Amino acid sequence: MGFRALRVINDDRIAAGAGFPMHSHRDMEIITYMLDGAIAHRDSMGNEAEIREGEVQRMTAGSGVMHSEFNPLKEGKTRLLQIWLRPRERGLTPGYEQRMFTPEEKANRLLLMASADGRDGSMRIEQDADLYASVLAPGSAVEHRLAPGRHAWLQTARGSLTVNGQTLREGDGAAVSDEGALAIESGEGAEILLFDLA
Repeated sequence: MGFRALRVINDDRIAAGAGFPMHSHRDMEIITYMLDGAIAHRDSMGNEAEIREGEVQRMTAGSGVMHSEFNPLKEGKTRLLQIWLRPRERGLTPGYEQRMFTPEEKANRLLLMASADGRDGSMRIEQDADLYASVLAPGSAVEHRLAPGRHAWLQTARGSLTVNGQTLREGDGAAVSDEGALAIESGEGAEILLFDLA
């Protein structure tokens, strides 16, 4: 049923030419984080886009939106993480945004990609949550401090790492409460998403 406002993280692997036909969502903040390949997106707001590796899509489903997603490649799988967060309130006006965050921007640091206030050039989401990404070189480390009463979810998209001494491998997630900080150390290299949640 999720953790705090974080409802879903789907690790989707989509074959060439396959995908999801037009379907509806409402009252959800949907973030798509591309890992490999591409996805062709079309929605009822009039958006048509191709999202490629390194890009992030933010969609506020709000009062209701229809969309479809297909792998447009002739060969090769697409891999993405699709994230659902409950919004701060129901019935919001639907919205769409797409941004590129380069590996260099994420290298060995926690890059803020989405936040409630859109600070530091991040995408604005309708929830009290901060979403960071990092691409860690082998043996590198980052730390994230949690304010009192805040929680975290750490998702390992690729590679392996330890967080506060606990080992995580590709596909693993860790729910964190009652900790003042997260000490994240890469093993042979890792790509991670970190959610700072109310």
